[in-house]
Amino acid sequence: MSRHYDVEAVRREFPVAERMVYLDSGFQAPLARPVMAAIETFLREGLETAGPKSVWLDRVEQTRAKVARFLGVSADEIAFTKNTSESMNIAANALPLRAGDSVLMIHGDHPNNAYAFLNLKKKGVEVDFLPMTDVVNADTVLPHIDEKTRAISLSHVTFHAGHRFDIESIGALCAEKKLYFVVDVMQAIGVVPIDAKAIRASFVGSGSHKGLLVPQGLGLLYWDKTLKELEPAYLAAASLAEIPHDLVARPDRLTPSPSARRFELGNFNLPAIHALGASLDMIEQIGVKNIQNHCFDLGDHLIAQLDELDLGLVGPRQRQHRSPHIYVVGLPATEWLSYFEENGVRVSPERDGIRVSFGMFNTVADVDRLVHLIRGRESNKSFRAA
Repeated sequence: MSRHYDVEAVRREFPVAERMVYLDSGFQAPLARPVMAAIETFLREGLETAGPKSVWLDRVEQTRAKVARFLGVSADEIAFTKNTSESMNIAANALPLRAGDSVLMIHGDHPNNAYAFLNLKKKGVEVDFLPMTDVVNADTVLPHIDEKTRAISLSHVTFHAGHRFDIESIGALCAEKKLYFVVDVMQAIGVVPIDAKAIRASFVGSGSHKGLLVPQGLGLLYWDKTLKELEPAYLAAASLAEIPHDLVARPDRLTPSPSARRFELGNFNLPAIHALGASLDMIEQIGVKNIQNHCFDLGDHLIAQLDELDLGLVGPRQRQHRSPHIYVVGLPATEWLSYFEENGVRVSPERDGIRVSFGMFNTVADVDRLVHLIRGRESNKSFRAA
């Protein structure tokens, strides 16, 4: 039982929990019943009526408003994209960067964040990588800022070892130095509370298939609407301030929308947006802080068990610097992944070991099952060695 909410009631909404020990939400969150019901509603309407499009588009705006509340921003600062990578590419290409300008990033952060900016090298933009350390904050970033630095881009939580960077202090530093700040929150959103205004981000990008519980194919983008100079590198009717009613393109009317719709291309992933509306309702009912604290408790229990086994944890141990839900155990994936799968435990291989990633439905019993399997195999190894 969680100290923070009725985890058993939440667990019943995730059928996967009845079939296996699912410790892989950092890769793909399993479907919850309310999310599935929203998708089924959309499919049934499409089947029976070929789609009440006006109703569907009204739901898009309702979900946009939910996303905005979730991030502490206004609805006209939220755009829907395809995934995190698209959001990061939109952001990178919207920044007014010129040859000789420099962007600071973290070495070993998610590659698709890096590639969005590395692609700007063809324009003469430089990308400088800071070392990955357990602590990344304003103090560690400041020595790397020089007269060429125009932007900083990094993840809130790293995918490969659960580092949780101090994005509020870095955002304050960017505001002080008048730098653009782009944040990838894919591994944080839905588990870690996010206030996009408090972190002073220019852009915040994410997908929705991890902490937000939605199937792949939907991304989110927050844009600070005070930064009017940030415009998309592309144009479509949907992104214009004035969409022509007759849908005839007019070369003299190319002003982008004053809202984040300027970054949209139209034809939304409607079933995924329906799913997102339902998942946000579910997450808000439980409370993101409660989910975060529950996952922290599971992480504390896991770390204590690993210490007893004298097994290493890759990445930071302190709550201040680690993610609540992502932990990499120092076991070689090539030797252990199939063993866990054969015993009904779903985890991911990662750079330096086995990644365990919790969801809102996981329990101490799930952690204990994982540890029991490790103990059993290690004991057998010791017995054979003797």
